[in-house]
Amino acid sequence: MSAQTTTPHLEDRGWSGALALASRLVVAILLVLVVVQSAIVVQARPQDLVTGARGMADIIRRAMPPDFANIHMVWWPTLETIDIAIFGTLGGVILATPLAILAAENVTPSRGLYYAARGAIGFARSVPDLVWALLFVTAVGLGPFPGALAISVHSVGMLGRLFAETIENMDMAPIDALALTGARRMQVFSHGIVPSILPSLAGIALYRFDENIRSSLVLGFVGAGGIGFELLSAMSLFQYQIVSLFLIVTFILVVTAERMSAIVRARLA
Repeated sequence: MSAQTTTPHLEDRGWSGALALASRLVVAILLVLVVVQSAIVVQARPQDLVTGARGMADIIRRAMPPDFANIHMVWWPTLETIDIAIFGTLGGVILATPLAILAAENVTPSRGLYYAARGAIGFARSVPDLVWALLFVTAVGLGPFPGALAISVHSVGMLGRLFAETIENMDMAPIDALALTGARRMQVFSHGIVPSILPSLAGIALYRFDENIRSSLVLGFVGAGGIGFELLSAMSLFQYQIVSLFLIVTFILVVTAERMSAIVRARLA
């Protein structure tokens, strides 16, 4: 009797093991196919890296040593880059906060406003910051201002989504308790919602500032000021030693912003 009951059990385990192995094999084959098709679509040619190594080495050779004699050219573009990120982050926070409140299911006043806010946040996020920069350069001209505007609008998409998710995941017990005492909507918001989510929102904003430093560097390539604009100009003039100087300053700026943001976020946690 024991042998009769054990044999089907072993057979079931054998079938489940075979199915698990087959599913893993199918997943592995699909992953290989995805990688192969992506290599075909992007026209990957690793051999070109080997044949083009001489050209890259020549550019690196001409970029050394960095032209530290022209270090005075770096300070103003660096300040522009930092201020573009500051202005863009602050603008994004100011615009994203009311949208996030409307886009959070647990505090939104109506479903219509919820979908409208979600749509605005999704649209701001779906358009790349380079496209926003091109639009604002067309509207207000070259310089750091269109870059700051582009970062502000694009930040609304990311900050709005993360702010809304933070509000949706907060503890609603204190909010419900305030509502039961007869507090008005603005009192509930200022005394219940804001203290609960402010540290998290500040941490998210600081992380976005770190990302905006990198974005402001790239936006200079379309005339939005900062280090990116000067870097593109130096590359166009084949001033590779100045290019290497700007790259060193860019590396220091990015690492410093990342570390400072991480320290402040750790203190807020």
